[in-house]
Amino acid sequence: MPKFSKIPKFAKSCLPRADASSWYCAVFLLALILFGGSVREYQEEAAAAEVVRGSYLRRPCDEIYVVGEGETLHTISDKCGDPFIVERNPHIHDPDDVFPGLVIKIIPSPYKS
Repeated sequence: MPKFSKIPKFAKSCLPRADASSWYCAVFLLALILFGGSVREYQEEAAAAEVVRGSYLRRPCDEIYVVGEGETLHTISDKCGDPFIVERNPHIHDPDDVFPGLVIKIIPSPYKS
């Protein structure tokens, strides 16, 4: 087995540099992993804000929706992207009989036309 003293001088001077560079790489990879997690969270938040014809929607409709003043099932369907509101809400017998405060179930479509 060769002794350390028989290693050439240039190789001895490279060992501390190699050791330091391996530590720098390890620290860099750890920072990249930690930073990558925060970037993923940011991308998920950004994906929640949909862009439709250049304007940002505040947020998608919730699964439980309370009808507001002046809203119809058609306007809610356009707003939330759910064309099957009547089918998903058996308590709505007449689509024209919608009043403020009525609670309906909405399943927003990820793709709006």
